[in-house]
Amino acid sequence: VQLQAFGGGLVQAGGSLRLSCAASGRISSIYAMGWFRQAPGKEREFVVAISWGGSYTSTADSVKGRFTISRETAKNTVYLQMNNLKPEDSAVYYCAVAGWRRTRLIGTTSDEYHYWGRGTLVTVSS
Repeated sequence: VQLQAFGGGLVQAGGSLRLSCAASGRISSIYAMGWFRQAPGKEREFVVAISWGGSYTSTADSVKGRFTISRETAKNTVYLQMNNLKPEDSAVYYCAVAGWRRTRLIGTTSDEYHYWGRGTLVTVSS
């Protein structure tokens, strides 16, 4: 599975951005798709994910109520709508695919995801 993310950029605090991630290749291998982010000097952290069938989602507490994930299976694409952005949301955002479920319905750790996109930079100015 190959992943390509779009939509990063510079936005002022309180603004919105929408990221998209298009999957190609062995789409039948996708169990879930999600977004992680990594700020300079910090570890990669889970943001949000959705099962490919759309029945399950998981969202990090730090973005609940502000970030929403959705998917459009006809386009093999997931979207991350980010509202009320804060400077601490600045990071490189990576989309990722889980090829199967381990224990939880939706994984929230990097090792539960098997394919990764290159990342797109989001910068939120104060």
